[in-house]
Amino acid sequence: MNMSKAYLGMPLNEFIIRCQADFDYATGELSRLLSHIGIAAKIVNREVNKAGLVDILGDIGIINTQGEHQQKLDVFADSQFIQALRACGEVCGIASEENNEIISFDNDLSRDGKYIVCIDPLDGSSNIDVNVSIGTIFSVYKRISTRGQKPNIDDFLQPGTAQVAAGYIIYGSSTMMVYTTGSGVHGFTLDPSIGEFCLSHSKIKIPADGSIYSVNDGNYHSFAKGVQHFIDYCRFPDPVSKINLTARYTGSLVADFHRNMLRGGIFLYPATDKNINGKLRLMYECNPLAWIVEEAGGLANNGNIRIMEIKPTSIHQRTPLFIGSQSLVEKAIYFLHNKQS
Repeated sequence: MNMSKAYLGMPLNEFIIRCQADFDYATGELSRLLSHIGIAAKIVNREVNKAGLVDILGDIGIINTQGEHQQKLDVFADSQFIQALRACGEVCGIASEENNEIISFDNDLSRDGKYIVCIDPLDGSSNIDVNVSIGTIFSVYKRISTRGQKPNIDDFLQPGTAQVAAGYIIYGSSTMMVYTTGSGVHGFTLDPSIGEFCLSHSKIKIPADGSIYSVNDGNYHSFAKGVQHFIDYCRFPDPVSKINLTARYTGSLVADFHRNMLRGGIFLYPATDKNINGKLRLMYECNPLAWIVEEAGGLANNGNIRIMEIKPTSIHQRTPLFIGSQSLVEKAIYFLHNKQS
């Protein structure tokens, strides 16, 4: 499909339908699935925007399966996406950050669904109370089990290379949904006057060189020596190269990733002494963002291997992450392996 300026402003549902021809297996099912994610995102956006006016801020006193305090909006967002994906009839089950086990949909229509979804319903929720941008991250796979039956764990433990759609929604000064199905990365901004996501960014490309590095500097002394050397390089680059790098870190993965996608940069969350396997989740954080950044011309690596080539062993598996502009990710991996002292 020729993404000319004529398509800017096109509503999400119309765009998805027009792009069905991009799929070898286009039958409308994936289109309906993505449309339902958009509907749930609008509901979550509504609650996020009025969170300070209603009793939906703060945690609920429960620690989730990740060992993190659940926020009220975490629970609300989780329930909204579960309802939307169950109702669409194309999804047989989901894996969510907020639930220890996979959730299988038991109605006849859903059991016949050909897709499973891995989702972080509300990424960066620790920032809710202070009004920093937060988001949703999702990943879609074709099931490998027999249609008509309940999905099993093998449907979910597929490498990122098997994804058929991936995306994120950022709830900020404007709300955007960004996704890929393997034919480029497209961004849609929510127009509150009509309640529709409209195409605002077509064929997004991340700059090959970036000027931003995003990392939790508080963990500096817990990082491997190679990572420390890379951060030092970002802070005090070689004057001959005239590289000018700026630190930007909010603690909200979607917000940091989205900024770096548009402006060029690197986000890194390496292994630490406390989290030797990394902290971010492979299935519903790293894999979808890795496909998006690769479709946009960037790279995503765990320090040793391309993120999407990792064979998952559990739905809540964690991994280190180096993601963003090609030149900066390559530089980070070089330092990790060659600057150990």
